Amino acid sequence: MHLHPEFARQLLDNLSTAILLLDAKLNIQYLNPAAEMLLAASLARTSGQPLYQVFTEPEEGLDTLEASTISGHPFTKREAVLLLHNGDQVIVDYTVNPLPEKHQSPLLVEIYPRNRVLRISREEDLLAKQETVRVLVRGLAHEVKNPLGGLRGAAQLLERALPSPELKEYTQIIISEADRLRNLVDRMLGPRQPLQKDSVNIHAVLERVHTLIKAEAGDQVRFVRDYDPSLPEFLGDQEQLLQALLNIVRNALQAVQEAGQANGRIVLRTRAKRQFTLGQERHRLIGQVKIIDNGPGIPADILEKIFYPMVSGRAQGTGLGLSIAQSILQQHQGLIECRSEVGHTEFTLLIPLDQSQPTQDKPESSGTSVFNS
Repeated sequence: MHLHPEFARQLLDNLSTAILLLDAKLNIQYLNPAAEMLLAASLARTSGQPLYQVFTEPEEGLDTLEASTISGHPFTKREAVLLLHNGDQVIVDYTVNPLPEKHQSPLLVEIYPRNRVLRISREEDLLAKQETVRVLVRGLAHEVKNPLGGLRGAAQLLERALPSPELKEYTQIIISEADRLRNLVDRMLGPRQPLQKDSVNIHAVLERVHTLIKAEAGDQVRFVRDYDPSLPEFLGDQEQLLQALLNIVRNALQAVQEAGQANGRIVLRTRAKRQFTLGQERHRLIGQVKIIDNGPGIPADILEKIFYPMVSGRAQGTGLGLSIAQSILQQHQGLIECRSEVGHTEFTLLIPLDQSQPTQDKPESSGTSVFNS
């Protein structure tokens, strides 16, 4: 069956798979719309341009593609990291098929994005681990608080029966330590009050966090606030969200301060993500809040455990701040993710905004607002 070239072009244009056609010198001859979206590049601007101007592989460059051009053998690569021209990275599977020489473009490249699949898998794993930890902590809290109540009650009865007032000092120690342990267990459980939902402006919350942390930091750290004004208000508990953000930003401040950096920087950034899958739920609109610092980074051996209770990378840390923050986000059907390396630690808060509250007389804007302080 012979396909008319225009019909073949229409078929390629309507595929959801990203398709590229390259000539023997790896110059771009064709991108279908799926490839334009994935690679953030239009055919009009890239036609005839070298492929490396659109993307490359950080470790291998374009060596594998050049080898396929020479050998004429097809190949498939799994979970390859592509560095795009705009600095973004995408994880993909791609297949390269050399075409017969009579064709104008000897390489057909099919690219399948993996970011979304891997992210959903990672989020489901994180949510499952958090639920397991929560069940274990609840069981531990029950087993600890029951004997603590008995211990405290026995100390109070003993105090009444003591013949000398001087001996009450010892029973008070027992009572105060029992109370301290009970409070510690309560903090491990995280917020237990039901959410007091009201209309929340996430930028107002971030500005309050900035004011509080800026007072602690003084001139030691520079703050960059990079906000997307298109984010709508949503239903949430403003005080609890404030607590979650304070916990994370204060951790960032302490990390930068303890490193003794002269150029310490903390970035507060918001963006809107549309048609975003979080766990197994697909949301029409997600608010993304990033908290980025240029401190020493989180040790690799605890990075996967930092949202567990009693896990801290600091000698003076309680190990509860991030656990509480994650619990608050989960109460809002959201999630906190983290990636860290030396000089760049990034916490990402994902908050569903499906129940957004429209604001009156709010000018529309597709840009962002950036403030330095």
